[in-house]
Amino acid sequence: MHTDVYRNTRLPGGGLYAISDGPRADLLAACAAALRGGATLLQYRDKGGERARRHDEARALAALCASFDVPLIVNDDVDLAAAVGAAGVHLGERDGDIASARARLGPAAIIGASCYGSVDRARLLAAAGADYLAFGAFHPSPTKPGARRASPDLLRAAKSLGLPLVAIGGITADNARALLDAGADFIAVISGVFGADDPAAAARRYSALFQK
Repeated sequence: MHTDVYRNTRLPGGGLYAISDGPRADLLAACAAALRGGATLLQYRDKGGERARRHDEARALAALCASFDVPLIVNDDVDLAAAVGAAGVHLGERDGDIASARARLGPAAIIGASCYGSVDRARLLAAAGADYLAFGAFHPSPTKPGARRASPDLLRAAKSLGLPLVAIGGITADNARALLDAGADFIAVISGVFGADDPAAAARRYSALFQK
């Protein structure tokens, strides 16, 4: 059983994919700023264990995203995504399989998956029904300093899979262009937006890269 509280489950064609960095006291304000700055996807990412707080925050973000007509993706937690009516979930390699998430969230849900630096993994996840494929880290990341590294050639190779591609990891407004040119549809950013003094202005700098 899944809930239908949301509901923009239309995956946009590309843009800034803002990923929150909770827990933080100003989470809603920071996410609203990122959305004002033009983020086309928002992910709720919080590794804390306080389930009640995470539920309340995710539900508030679902309402906030609905007001901007932007899909909310929940990181790692299919049950939380279902409980708050998020548009979908993002799954890492230890977060369960796509088929189970699809059964829980419904056929319209957006289910993204981390491919790290592997086109072979991306091929398997595409066949399993992923809606987008995320690669990275492309640059040293303050959020995940030990993350596996990826190269722009991975994006070029993954284009043949026919799914939207997300690039993540240490991406700035200055180094993002090479990844877009290599085939990234979305630039996923954590600290580049949420670590900025002005998240809205930071988001606008990334969003400007997608303007024709």
